[in-house]
Amino acid sequence: MNEKKSRGLFNRIAPVYGLFFSFQVETFRKILEQVSGEVDMTSWKSVIDVGCGTGALCSVLADKGMAVTGVEPAVKMLEIARRKTAGYEALETRVYESKQRPAFIEGDVLEGLPFPDKSFDVAITSYVAHGLQPEDRYKLYSEMSRVARELVIIHDYNRERSLLTSIAEWMEGGDYFRFIQLAEQEMKDCSCKMQNCFSEVRVIQVGPRASWYLCKPK
Repeated sequence: MNEKKSRGLFNRIAPVYGLFFSFQVETFRKILEQVSGEVDMTSWKSVIDVGCGTGALCSVLADKGMAVTGVEPAVKMLEIARRKTAGYEALETRVYESKQRPAFIEGDVLEGLPFPDKSFDVAITSYVAHGLQPEDRYKLYSEMSRVARELVIIHDYNRERSLLTSIAEWMEGGDYFRFIQLAEQEMKDCSCKMQNCFSEVRVIQVGPRASWYLCKPK
């Protein structure tokens, strides 16, 4: 699916994603707790979430005292993100409270992020990579490496497939089936301007069918 169609799709389905905001928040909280023994988050002061959607991960990171910037090309997703992280569900039920709220901006990583090199301690993206074609994934990896000082985290599928996910991803028209076979090696092979995007890549499983691909930026 090309970028214009993808953006239109996510604008249309943004309200559906919004319904799962609270569930996503709890899921991300559990994941951060799960990986705390393997990933030292104590030094993270600034984080960019690329393709932040409705802002669930941004809200969890901000609740830990980090300065969080969410970047998302679908404006309807951003509208929900700003509303949710201000503290209210659609029925005005308080679901989120943080020391500092995330900042959200409209932007497309494939067109370049509007930040200088090494602007953030950590760059993270969740379930974005598998939906891109290989050449666009390389742009994603390269741009995230450019803006991150300490770590790039690609949170996405691993090789453990489910029938429901396979059907959904086939309908979406992304590159899920190739991505799950090649993800780690693809990140290791990524290069830009005659040098590798990452100096190191390691993988930790964060769910039955999900992994964190931990990439050290150049």
